[in-house]
Amino acid sequence: MSATQAPAPTATVTGERADLLAMLAKHRHFLRFTTRDLTDEQARRRSTASELCLGGLIKHVTAVERNWVDFILDGPAGMGGDPATMTEDDWAEWGNQFVLLPHETLAGVLADYEAAARRTDELVAGLPDLDATQPLPEAPWFEPNARWTARRVLMHIIAETAQHAGHADIIRESLDGAKSMG
Repeated sequence: MSATQAPAPTATVTGERADLLAMLAKHRHFLRFTTRDLTDEQARRRSTASELCLGGLIKHVTAVERNWVDFILDGPAGMGGDPATMTEDDWAEWGNQFVLLPHETLAGVLADYEAAARRTDELVAGLPDLDATQPLPEAPWFEPNARWTARRVLMHIIAETAQHAGHADIIRESLDGAKSMG
């Protein structure tokens, strides 16, 4: 699928699940649309005071979506390492998700994002209960002993995707004047 095409809705999903997936698809589309007609070099370029680039944003949103889907399935164990025990190398690897590295291509990270999106969509379609909860991992940014439902996790993925689609729009406009809307 190209960056300008919105994914086709899943025909077997109805009701609330269809609404959640439609909203997520909309924001995924806008995020991918910001990368249309770019070279790998342009996707690597920082065009604002931010450290972010378009290729890095796609990688980051892919990682976020995968981690939260893992959380729905496996709880905190699916979220990866504890920030308090991360090494300098772990933090460097984490930071690499925000840049398109020299050996990576925009087409490759978009394909990886599409694979993560398919996995999420399949999970939402087949999840027995959106009210199923998992305990949040211990982290300074989470309320202690809190639990999130699968529904809340999906809403968080939607919010993250929408927020980063907005960042991507600013980066793209700063890069070459192209806009996602308007």
